[in-house]
This record gives sequence, C-alpha cells and structure tokens, in this order.
Amino acid sequence: MLMKTLFLSILSFFLVASIAAESYVLKSPDGKISVNVKIEDKIRFSVNHEQTEVMSPSTISMTLADGTVWGQKAKLTGKKTKSINETLYPQIYKKNEIGNSYNELILNFKGNYSLIFRAFNQGVAYRFSSSNKDSITVTNEEVNLQFGNDYSTIVPYVRGDNPKTFEQQFFNSFENTYTHASISQLEPNRLMFLPLVVELNDGKKLCITESDLESYPGLYLNKATDLALRGVFAPHPKKIKQGGHNMLQGIVTERENFIAKCKGTRNFPWRVFAISSSDKELMNNDLVYQLATPSRIENTSWIKPGKVAWEWWNDWNVYDVDFKSGINNPTYKYYIDFASKHGIEYIILDEGWAVNLKADLLQVVPEIDIQELVSYGKARNVGIILWAGYMAVERDMENVFKTYSDMGVKGFKVDFMDRDDQAMVDFYYRCAETAAKYHLMIDFHGAYKPTGLNRTYPNVINFEGVHGLEQLKWSPASVDMVKYDVTIPFIRMLAGPMDYTQGAMRNATKENYRPINSEPMSQGTRCHQLAEYVIFESPLNMLCDSPSNYDREPECTDFISNIPTVWDETQALDGKIGQYAVIARRKNDVWYVGGLTNWDKRDLTVDLSFLGDGTYEIELFRDGINADRAARDFKREIFLVPYNRQLSVTLMPGGGFAAKVIKSDGLPLR
Repeated sequence: MLMKTLFLSILSFFLVASIAAESYVLKSPDGKISVNVKIEDKIRFSVNHEQTEVMSPSTISMTLADGTVWGQKAKLTGKKTKSINETLYPQIYKKNEIGNSYNELILNFKGNYSLIFRAFNQGVAYRFSSSNKDSITVTNEEVNLQFGNDYSTIVPYVRGDNPKTFEQQFFNSFENTYTHASISQLEPNRLMFLPLVVELNDGKKLCITESDLESYPGLYLNKATDLALRGVFAPHPKKIKQGGHNMLQGIVTERENFIAKCKGTRNFPWRVFAISSSDKELMNNDLVYQLATPSRIENTSWIKPGKVAWEWWNDWNVYDVDFKSGINNPTYKYYIDFASKHGIEYIILDEGWAVNLKADLLQVVPEIDIQELVSYGKARNVGIILWAGYMAVERDMENVFKTYSDMGVKGFKVDFMDRDDQAMVDFYYRCAETAAKYHLMIDFHGAYKPTGLNRTYPNVINFEGVHGLEQLKWSPASVDMVKYDVTIPFIRMLAGPMDYTQGAMRNATKENYRPINSEPMSQGTRCHQLAEYVIFESPLNMLCDSPSNYDREPECTDFISNIPTVWDETQALDGKIGQYAVIARRKNDVWYVGGLTNWDKRDLTVDLSFLGDGTYEIELFRDGINADRAARDFKREIFLVPYNRQLSVTLMPGGGFAAKVIKSDGLPLR
C-alpha cells in the first residue's frame, strides 16, 4: 500500500501539560475535537466536540496476570507528540485516496508500557502498547465509558433465547437488528457487539468500534450504570470440542482465567470513537481502515473483486431447464453460463459440495466434479469460490488451500466461526496469511465485524457480521429488515465492507411479506434492492436470486451486472439513521447514486452538484406508482441531468432509487 507523507513534525500548540495534575489535551487537526487525558490514581480520558461533551472522564487500564495494572498509579517517564498529514492509496475500498491527517500523543510509563492517543477530524482513538522483553498474559482490560447524560443509543444485542450468562453470549454470529434505547434502559445482562451508536446533544453522533484487532479478543460493551458502558472480553478458550452446525464449529467447553497471552512487545487494538455532526458523515468514515496495519501482501494484482452468482439463497431453484436442479454439475454449469452471459466474475458453491458431517474439504460429493467446473468456468471467464465451514478449514488449512489453488479455485467463503476470542482472532489472521500464500481470496461469514483486516490482508475481501438478506428465508414479518437497511449504512458499514447478499427479484410490501425458504422474497421494493448495490460497500457482491428469475428481469439484471464493487470516490449525500440514506459513488468517470427509505413514503431532492460542469445523462430506476401494492413495480427512465443539478424522486414505502450518471455529448437520448 503506497503512502505519500507530506510532513511529519513535532507539535507543541496542541498539547498542554499541567505538571501538578499531569493533564494533557490533544486536539484534532481542525481543532474541533479535543481529548483530555489526566494521570492521577488512575488514567482517565474525556472527549469534546466543540461545545458538546462526547464522553465524560473515563478510566482505562490493563491488568496482567502478575498483578500489574497498567493505568493505575502510573508513573510517566516521557511523552512524544507528532502530527501526520499523508495520503493513503487503497486498492480495494470505497475510494482510491484517503487523507490521513491526525495529531498523536504517546505517553510512556514506568513498567514498559505506553498509551497512544490519536485525534482525527472524524473522531479519536487510543490503544495500549507494550515494550516488555518477555511475553505477557492479560487477565482483563478496563474500558469504562462514562457519559454526562442518559443518552439514547442504537445497539445490536448478541442474539439468544434469554441468555443468563456472558459465556452463553460469547458464542454468537454477530447478526441482529438494532435496539433503540437510552443507556439507562439497556439490559444489564446482555452483551452488545460493535459498532454501536450513542446519540449526543446537538444532533451529533458517537459510533464506537475497534481497529487492528490482532491476537486479542474482540470488545463487547455492556451497561455498567445508567450513564456508563463497560468493556467485556471473552476469556481465552482452554478446551474446544468439534460440534455445532454439521460438526463444523468449535464449541468452547472450558475457558482460561485470562483473555490473552501476548508477545511482550506489541501494540494492542485501537478503541475507536467516530464523531459526526450530521448522520450522513458516518456513512463515509475511514477511521477503521486508517488505523489498521498496512498491507502485508506486496503484490496484490491477483486480488480481483467482483460480483458473484450465488445459489444458496435461492435454494438452487432454477427452472425452464432440462435437468434436475440441485447440488450437481449441470446446475452449477447453468450458473456459470448465466454469470458468463452477464459479465459476472464468479459463482459460489455454497454448503453441500463437500460430504456432510466429515469436516473434510477433500471429500467431495459424487454429484460434483470441482475440476470440471473450474475448467468450464475458466473457458467462460468465470471463477469458482468454495464455501467451507470453520472446523474443516482449521483442521487442514494448508493442504486444502494448496490443493484447490492448484486446481484453479479463486477463493473461499469461510463460515461458522461465531466467536471472537483470541484463539479465533488468531485463526482469521492465519487463514488470511495462508490464503494469500496460495493467491486465494477470503469472504468471512459467521464473522465478527471488520476491524481493518481487509487493509492488512487485502485478499480478505468481504465480511458478514451483518443481519443480511438470508434472514428473510425464515424471519417472521415482525423483523423489520427495511428499517435495518437504512440503519446499517451509518453503523455496521462504518467498520468495513459487508456481505449482505442483496438482489432479490421477488419483492414484498410490509403486508405481503412472508418467509419462504425455496422461493424467498425481500421486504421493500425492487428499487430498494437495486439501490443496495450502490449504498452497501461490498467488494465481493452477491446476486442472491435465481438466474431463472434474473433472466425474466433484463433491465434490472443489466444494471446489477454492470455496477462496480470497488470505487474511486464515495460521497454521503444525505440521510438520517433508521429513516433514509443517499450515497453517490464514482468509478472512473461514471457515477452511481442510490437512495433507500424505511417504510415511510418519502420525497427526496438529491443534490448532484458534485458532478461539476458539463452535460450528463442519467439512467434512473425509481419506484413505480403502484410499488406500495406490488413491490416489484418500477420505472426505468433515461434523461439529461437538470442544469440546476437537483434530482427529485419519490420513494414509496420500503422503496428506493438507483441511478447511473455519465457524461453526455448532448445528442438525443437513447
């Protein structure tokens, strides 16, 4: 990953020290955000954004197995400050340039540890760092976030049927809709996974997550008091047995009395606090990527993002064919032919191609010949990606990856990890590194939220950790997916890309939706589905429905097939959490604009002034006049963008719009 450092200098104007109180103030480059660090009996930090208190003084510490507590009765031995103003050039991301500007404060303490704070214009972050010669064992990390008011929050609880202990909640898929409640109303027996949002005064928002999570357990939050959230970490597994879904999961039966065993010299994960003045800013925040370790892969030219024809959601349910559809080569050749016809780069063989209950990826069912499918796809410019359960990868990773890489397979969708303790986080890195060795891409499912691994190992091209469209194969109508769709762009997507798996051609109004496994439908309109290809960041992007259904919808299929999955520029145009979202993305000289609404009908005026001078033509997919009754109703129009650059569009309940904008020579429209 290339970086261009513009300047690096020692600053004094943003750091103020009081010898008596040992108080330090770090400010963001634009001066709007300030972090106050106080070293007394404990280390506390607080955050302000202009006149708004973001966080009250909050204690942070780390406790080691030998009884040492970093952050308690701390003795400062030195400090360093610096300012960075550079440009990052990601290759597989929502933009091809990131301005990486921040001020940094490093506080060094007796005991060979440090605290590092960074202040960006978009938020703040801190991490512990160790310079011990010997290895260390961490028994706990204190993350005690205090707030001055009983703020409202938007949080995803760990799912479970009346879980009584945290241990029961450490095993989870990191998928849930959001609960909107004040801090005091949060359930003290429930864990919340990240990211989550705290709604501050003056319309400002605080989004809490983490970055650079390596060889360390993930952070959960839990209600501590009516005005505080505390960090919780899964202890390190002591005993793990094979079990769970089709014997593909690792079930922890006993845990250690520590959360991590670590190298003595290392950096710990960043605790990230993204701050926005308006909701829309959260949809274009880069802090998780900026704080992650740069790429460990020198040559990334072999990593090819793209779209995927996917069979599991539509239950291999194709029709108007002369073969029995299912998990067999004729069905997958049909998917390959469809992908080739539309320029779709990949197909996935989801669960079922390997012999069930064996957790052995080299035992293939007799109906499948992978080498034949790889060769068939290669001749048609379609790559093959294979689904794999966690335990099947863990037990034979090197051999499996080498075998299928030699065969010509392009990547793996690795599923059912469902934990984020240190042992599982180590698996993610080992999987990414081994896959990179054999030029394989990885799509993590049953996965915790992204924490920047996609920067460190760009072959990790996508993550689930989202309550995606698969849920509508079985979820009752009480699950409000439409509201969720206009919430995740501000919260979950801030952490990184998400494999939501949109693209349903069977669409339903709120009244007409019902779960059907073999012929599933989406909640909301057809244009709601199309818009998600613009709104949702997803470098490996699924077409979830049956090729037979897409063939009956050529206009929508052509639009989806041609949309990029990696972008040169992203602009968040408008939005309110849980209500609506509008985003524009550019690839080369072509812009795509998408908008989503909740179940409220909404008239939007979209400002397209970012296009600049010139004449532009827009291809617009908008909700049809009857989309409130027949959700599949849509209207496709082509016209010149108005000179005032204002696009007016009506979104029906559960609706959306999607548009492609190109430079025009002013000739008559097609």
